Amino acid sequence: QKVMSMLDRLFTQFDIACSDAGLFKVETIGDAYMCVGGLPTPQANHTARVALFSISVVKAANNTLVDEGDPDMGYVSIRVGFHSGSVVASVVGELNPRYCLFGDTVDYASRMG
Repeated sequence: QKVMSMLDRLFTQFDIACSDAGLFKVETIGDAYMCVGGLPTPQANHTARVALFSISVVKAANNTLVDEGDPDMGYVSIRVGFHSGSVVASVVGELNPRYCLFGDTVDYASRMG
């Protein structure tokens, strides 16, 4: 329950940073947060947007308590990775349709963080 509380507080800050940067949140899997620049609408400066987002979420994490009930546990520390390249994007599924990204760029980026 404490882990879920921390992730909720953290990912809420990430969602705000993602929106502020004009990026598209692709998914959250476990403790991984993936967003993309330049999709679904092209952006000439998508790389800069992702870089600024990365800095913003590191700062947000560093200001998020691991356990609000025990401040002595300290603050969250994260690593960020991003990659640039071509992807294939499509909405898949009918029950819970999702905008999905596929390709080597996505695979590589998902292993960087």
